[in-house]
Amino acid sequence: MAKNKKQKLKARLPRGFTDRNADDIRATDKMIAAIGKVYEKYGFDPVETPMFEYTDCLGKFLPDADRPNEGVFSMVDDDEQWMSLRYDLTAPLARHVAQNFNEIQMPHRTYRSGWVFRDEKPGPGRFRQFLQMDADSVGAPGVQADAEMCMMMADTMEALGIPRGDYVVRVNNRKVLDGVMEAIGLGGEENVSRRLDVMRAIDKLDRLGVDGVRELLGCGRKDESGDYTKGVGLDEAQIVRILNLTGWKESGSGALGIAGGITIDNLRRDFHDSSLVNDGCNELDRIWTLKEAAGYEDTRILIDPSVVRGLEYYTGPVYEVELTFPVTNEKGQEVVFGSVGGGGRYDGLVKRFTGQPVPATGFSIGVSRLMTALKNLGKLDTSDIQAPVLVTVMDGNEMERYQMMVQELRNAGIRAEMYQGNWKKFGNQLKYADRRGCPLAIIQGEDERDAGEIQIKDLIEGKRLSQEIEDNVTWRESRPAQVSVKEGDLVEEVIKLLDQQADDRSKEAAN
Repeated sequence: MAKNKKQKLKARLPRGFTDRNADDIRATDKMIAAIGKVYEKYGFDPVETPMFEYTDCLGKFLPDADRPNEGVFSMVDDDEQWMSLRYDLTAPLARHVAQNFNEIQMPHRTYRSGWVFRDEKPGPGRFRQFLQMDADSVGAPGVQADAEMCMMMADTMEALGIPRGDYVVRVNNRKVLDGVMEAIGLGGEENVSRRLDVMRAIDKLDRLGVDGVRELLGCGRKDESGDYTKGVGLDEAQIVRILNLTGWKESGSGALGIAGGITIDNLRRDFHDSSLVNDGCNELDRIWTLKEAAGYEDTRILIDPSVVRGLEYYTGPVYEVELTFPVTNEKGQEVVFGSVGGGGRYDGLVKRFTGQPVPATGFSIGVSRLMTALKNLGKLDTSDIQAPVLVTVMDGNEMERYQMMVQELRNAGIRAEMYQGNWKKFGNQLKYADRRGCPLAIIQGEDERDAGEIQIKDLIEGKRLSQEIEDNVTWRESRPAQVSVKEGDLVEEVIKLLDQQADDRSKEAAN
């Protein structure tokens, strides 16, 4: 009887998660450093919070009978308290401020980057783990703090090489939205959940279009996979009024189309009896005068009452930075890239811990999504990260000599490695160097060692010449891109060849 074969474990990633390669990591680090410089220029300091928080500290996510739900990954601690991976970086900051309230200086101006986790259905471009980078000003009650956040978002885009005209920061106010909700009968604590559902639906206009959002505001929507999302249950009059706010107007035929422009004056007129709408409009007016005084045109910062933001904790101005250049989506369609970050005022988050109002405002950049945008623009160049020089191994009894060579190169600040595979097949070493993109190979066999010399093979130039030389005789006679130097001149010659390669790359880029 044949023995049962043990099944091999299948290597697989959980849905909604992804591995990152060296280029992605380096590009991300480079981008975060550039963003951090802008934040530092504005006087913000870094701070870091852990990935796990007690679930009740995250705000709207609370445990039910079995486990917390509503989009967070959770577990029970050994003291039987629910803990969750952070959903964003704002709620943990509120906990940090409250816990250290008597020690920190107000306003508390900080920034941080880190991974956040959402237990939601993954899809194209939507992951369950992604990187964010936030900046927040806690203890700043004036609307000037919100205006400054919008200015910093605009400056950040330009620091990353996104030119004016390819981005815009759009600004609205949740007081306006809350006033409109009251006007259609969705005010009060009993409608908190429905208001949030309305805002989440509106937030999907760019992805689902007006028809999809109408379904979400009404009886519900079934997506392409067959999954059904329950609707908010608004009637037709309520839906039309909400869509009017977003910039869509109903025509005489009952069809919807883009409005001719929503202005603050229009909002004041349409909702003149709402104190919330008027307060929100006054704050938007103030942001407009401040950004104009600082020299930020409407092409960079724009007052736009259609901006929503889908989280419940916002209490005042809200804003998004949108990239306006076209890209091709996974269906081959040309679309506007869309939002890469946003935020707003959240005066109630710290109060949950302190019992007293603590004004705060901030924004978050979706680093992973922004990196995709920069790749589309050709702004993420990691070619300045040089692959290592490879010290090859010709004789297993001389490992100490090869180790001394690689260490000499490293001590001179040159990225280098000694071949660690099966050294007996030299061809495999050069294949490895080629796959790694190594610029140079250091070679010393018995003949070179006896003569006190080292061969340096320029792999970049050799590859270029190999495309031009058509026969083996010419190849052998030319010995392309390989030089012999004295052992004491190794570092000097390597630096010289690397500099020549850098010059060649610069010339190619210029052409």
